[in-house]
Formats: sequence, structure tokens, C-alpha cells
Amino acid sequence: MANHNLRVYGIIINEKDEVLVSDELRFGNSFTKFPGGGLEWGEGTKDCLKREIQEEIGLESEIGDLFYVNEFFQQSAFRKEDQLTSFYYRVTNINYTQIPLTDHTLPLTEEGEKFRWIALSEISADVMTFPIDKVVADLLRI
Repeated sequence: MANHNLRVYGIIINEKDEVLVSDELRFGNSFTKFPGGGLEWGEGTKDCLKREIQEEIGLESEIGDLFYVNEFFQQSAFRKEDQLTSFYYRVTNINYTQIPLTDHTLPLTEEGEKFRWIALSEISADVMTFPIDKVVADLLRI
């Protein structure tokens, strides 16, 4: 049976014009994406992103304007029976200095998630793993 999977991601840009990305190793797959995750029952999209940022980064935040929603079919990389719709919001009022950054090599070799900044002048589709994130990365450069 086909499912519709709603995903919500944050565009966090610091004062140096760098955007936060998440490098992850899950289910034996290494990938780079924007911070965020799946909408849970009873949540709105902004509530979902606030929860995901709290869970992943450990910080409170405010969710700003909607930046992008994919308007094309995207099959999930992890569950082939799922169709994805992804919402990307600008994140505001977050303490950038408290984001747990690491100096790590890619691809990751241990399960988990690590964060790093990428200059907006250097972000591109080539940096990101998933098709919708690739579109968003290119839109950030415009």
C-alpha cells in the first residue's frame, strides 16, 4: 500500500552566511541533508520542525517563513512505498554558538548524525544527497 510521508526541514543560516547541514549514517547509508525529519500524528509542520531541532540539535528555535515545498513526485529512498512531500522553513532565533558541530570526515563510519556549516557561496546540489535537498541547495545560491 502506498503512503504519503510528510517531511519538514530547517534552513538555518548563521551570521557568516553559512547554512547548517547534517551528515548522517543510518541503516547502512551515508547521506548529507538539512536538519529535520518526519511529521508525527497531531503535529503541524512548524511544530514538527521545532521538535526535530530540539531532538537533533538540543536547542529551542523559532520557525520563520516557508522557503520551499516540492511540487514533484519523490519516492522515499528508504521506503519505496512512500511518496515524500518536504517542507523547508527558515529557522530564526536559534543560538548558533550552541549548535554541536564536529570536525568529521565523510562519509561517516559510525551510525548517527553530525553537523557542519557550509558557506552559502559553496552550497550546491552536489553537496546534498537527496533530490529535494539538491533543489533547495541550488535555490539558496540564487
